[in-house]
Amino acid sequence: MTEPNDRKLLAKSCAHFFRGLFMGLADAVPGVSGGTIALLLGIYHRLIENIGIFVTCCGYLVRREFRSCRLKLGTVEWSFLIPLFIGIFLAFGVLAHFIEDLLENYPQPMAGLFFGLVAVSVITGIKMIQAWNYMRYGCTALVGGVTFVLLSLGSGQIQDPTLVHFFVGGIIAISAMVLPGISGSFLLLMIGMYAPLIQTVNDKHLLKLLVFGAGAILSLGFSSKAIEWLLKHHRDTVLACLIGLMLGSLRVLWPWPNGVGVISEIDDEVVKGTTLGWPDSFSDFFWPLCLASAGFILVLSILFFEQRKQNTLKALSSKGEVHEYPPPR
Repeated sequence: MTEPNDRKLLAKSCAHFFRGLFMGLADAVPGVSGGTIALLLGIYHRLIENIGIFVTCCGYLVRREFRSCRLKLGTVEWSFLIPLFIGIFLAFGVLAHFIEDLLENYPQPMAGLFFGLVAVSVITGIKMIQAWNYMRYGCTALVGGVTFVLLSLGSGQIQDPTLVHFFVGGIIAISAMVLPGISGSFLLLMIGMYAPLIQTVNDKHLLKLLVFGAGAILSLGFSSKAIEWLLKHHRDTVLACLIGLMLGSLRVLWPWPNGVGVISEIDDEVVKGTTLGWPDSFSDFFWPLCLASAGFILVLSILFFEQRKQNTLKALSSKGEVHEYPPPR
């Protein structure tokens, strides 16, 4: 009995690792939210709950309630969190330079790809809401409109950022993990910290990365608890607002004229991705459209696979053939 259970655990860990890779890849791209990917893959609520437990444990440590901390740590799904975060950090750290090159050299096709990916996430979010009403329609329209307008604003790149800039950047960027629809990378781009962070990752500047991580952890502690409470008491309304965020954030993914906001090789120029226009040629129209369709189909395939797997597990569980954990002896 041990070997089948070990295989199931290994398969689940690998699945969580690849989910983390998808999230890390999204977090490295301005305009795409890792939280949106978590929502698409059906692990968003689970992620928020486990982060909330971990934050509670940190509170126990500060108050020196070590026994309560140890007991609470026992409820954390480490087999879920550890491979997921390994995938996130590996994707962001290893692929950051690769993603930067793609965005720099192929901004319009890449924008088309991620436009299709985020667009299908809107459809997924709509299906997740159990009951629509006028208030939720209004929330979606209001949040979408405000996001659309705010994303038209921009900022130049910060030259020689201090540790304070990295700390504040960490506080802002972590919103991508706990709040689907808003990209932490794009927020960094807006405040002029995207290029310095990418450069810091590529240069492996440990102190700056630690300061950035400290800001992210501090923000994560407050925001994860707030989101967890809101999802528990106002789930459909929160989802309606998140749909508005995703709709509004499509502005930065519109492929024409500049594609996703990137950092140009010329004098560290920031190329904004929020200007709206139309393609100048057939090739400018063709490739973004093809990749948008590919992104749309990719996400639909992932959702279909996840849904079929969940339905199979539910069916087997109802027959008593599947146990999430080994049954007691």
